[in-house]
Amino acid sequence: MNTALLVLVILYLLGTLAIGAWAGSKIKNTSDFAVAGHRLPLIMVVTTSFATWFGAETVLGIPAKFVNGGLKEVVEDPFGASMCLVFVGLFFAQRLYKMKLLTIGDYFRNRYGILIEILCSTLIILSYLGWVAAQITALGLVFSILSGGAISAPIGMVIGTVLVLIYVIMGGMLAVVYTDFIQMIVLVIGLSYIAWVSADQAGGASKVFALASDRDLFTILPEPTIKNWLFFVASAITMMIGSIPQQDVFQRVMSAKDADTARNGAVIGGLSYLVFAFVPMFIVVASLIIMPDDAAELLKGDATQKVLPTLILNHMPFFAQVLFFGALVSAIKSTSSATLLAPSTSFVENILRHLMPSLDDRHLLRAMRISIFVFASMVLTYAIAMDGKPIYDMVSSAYQVTLVGAFVPLAFGLYWRGATSQGALASIVLGVGVWLTLTLFPDWGKELAMVPDWVKEFPSQLAGLMASITGMLAGSTLPQFVANTKASEEAT
Repeated sequence: MNTALLVLVILYLLGTLAIGAWAGSKIKNTSDFAVAGHRLPLIMVVTTSFATWFGAETVLGIPAKFVNGGLKEVVEDPFGASMCLVFVGLFFAQRLYKMKLLTIGDYFRNRYGILIEILCSTLIILSYLGWVAAQITALGLVFSILSGGAISAPIGMVIGTVLVLIYVIMGGMLAVVYTDFIQMIVLVIGLSYIAWVSADQAGGASKVFALASDRDLFTILPEPTIKNWLFFVASAITMMIGSIPQQDVFQRVMSAKDADTARNGAVIGGLSYLVFAFVPMFIVVASLIIMPDDAAELLKGDATQKVLPTLILNHMPFFAQVLFFGALVSAIKSTSSATLLAPSTSFVENILRHLMPSLDDRHLLRAMRISIFVFASMVLTYAIAMDGKPIYDMVSSAYQVTLVGAFVPLAFGLYWRGATSQGALASIVLGVGVWLTLTLFPDWGKELAMVPDWVKEFPSQLAGLMASITGMLAGSTLPQFVANTKASEEAT
């Protein structure tokens, strides 16, 4: 058991509670709690946008995928994830900011009505299960590793969840953005130092890059077949556009002090994430040189996510260990805190408000805090039940829901005047229906000899997105076309 490291990690987590208590003293209403009162400067928007994505999957999941399959295996994250923030900044931030909304669900209500608001908000809330569960799983992994197995992964999940939960309930978005600012400093310094030490132990950065090149890890494009390209595109768009209609991304946009800050913060945050996400990938490739036998053994089985922690604990000085686990916990906390807050805010504002319309702002604020606790309990249960599933895959699957159900109504609503409530409803029903059908029945075309293989194995999220677009276009134009045809016939 690494007692000193374990104590420092727990003290670090406890230290954030003081920030939560301080931020909580500044919470006056639901706007303060949900979007930090619309007053964050550019640097805070950049760091909290950066922190949106830099979580457990970036430090543990992405490097494991990269070292096993190269850049083509991580096109979804960090490439797709970073471009999501860039697209939000360029095409969505200013338009949404000027509406002065509290949640992304408010947009759906104003544009399409209450039914679409509730449907899209429900999909958004459900999508957070996998994402938050991935962060909780990583917290359990940290406690298990540092305690030498004395603290089991499930118990570690419980401890980590409780510590994160307390400061989020107390301070809301204000607590999130202030801790994000501190945690991103720890993360950047910590991982940069680890990369420098790793390069030195591996014999120089040039040897690390040479090994990556020899193993074809820099190859990003798939083999030139229809099936491979379809899955490549499907992976890229899952986070690239599937995470655009997410409440946590929206909260960062709306927390800015003005529309220009919202736009610039998202773009800079996204590009910064893309650049810095390569640091953990560099470190894990260096581990193949520093500890070739241990790394090879870990990469054979289900322990690929432990390569980086094993390198740090067995081959790095204590100071580097402190920085690494400080950076890792910072990454996990920054993402988990925001992703606990986002679905709870959406539930209260876009679902509970309709069920209990008499609630005033004070009672809505209390309801947000209670819902955070309830959602955290649900996610903790889900994370424990899914123990053993790769962190990267848990995050990846989370965004398919909003990709097929919420992106098209958002994008078409902002950029196409012809989008209607009927079109949005058809888009949601068709998109989710097709995606769910192909996900539940992946072997649907196995017995059909005349159907090409690439059609039988068509990516479910790509098929769902295409169905969603079809539903929006047909649902918005056909009723008007039928009405015009009928009017023309009556006039004749």
